[in-house]
Amino acid sequence: MQRRSTTLALLLLLASGPLSLDAEEAKKIGPPAATGSGETLSRKQTELVRKVNAYFNQLTSLKGSFVQTGADNRRQRGKFYISRPGRFRFEFNPPSKVVIISDGNYVSIQDRDLNTDDRWDLGYTPFNALLQRDVDLLRDTHIFEAQQVDDMIIVAFEDKTAEASRIKLFLTAGPPVQIKAWIAKDAQGLDTRVDLTEITSIAEPDAKLFDPAER
Repeated sequence: MQRRSTTLALLLLLASGPLSLDAEEAKKIGPPAATGSGETLSRKQTELVRKVNAYFNQLTSLKGSFVQTGADNRRQRGKFYISRPGRFRFEFNPPSKVVIISDGNYVSIQDRDLNTDDRWDLGYTPFNALLQRDVDLLRDTHIFEAQQVDDMIIVAFEDKTAEASRIKLFLTAGPPVQIKAWIAKDAQGLDTRVDLTEITSIAEPDAKLFDPAER
């Protein structure tokens, strides 16, 4: 059960409720910014969200490594591939045999140790808003926070069309702008953080990476 819970936290499929940070992180980031929807954001907040939109809209294909840290401080590492629109692959390092794959339509969570393959519509995850062909967070999400602290842009939002799908993004302000981490709250009310490292732009990756039928 713990394995499944932490895996789902990575995808934010079960993310719900207000996002929170630990005390040390809160000090680093400072007081929360005013919140609101796309209609009530200040001009500065709107500009920040548009900057995030522009980053994701120019994104093509990436690869790198990730570190997932649960509420119990347990860390799991792995590698990822992202190819817009809509395709991604998160593969946990051994001894885990969990692989999370999106083919652009459906998300498959495969545990090859338990021989399970659970699938969800991509539209039920916040990745749909971030990796669709035309990214517009002001149009498609409710923005709860948008601020820049030093060289970090922080945006928290909830997809308008998906239930229980809140995400808090951390991006370098640049240049260049780049996604660095996100925080989600799982169904048990526990925070999980995912940090991305060794991020590299790549040519079109092998399509087999995003095919759930491939082993």
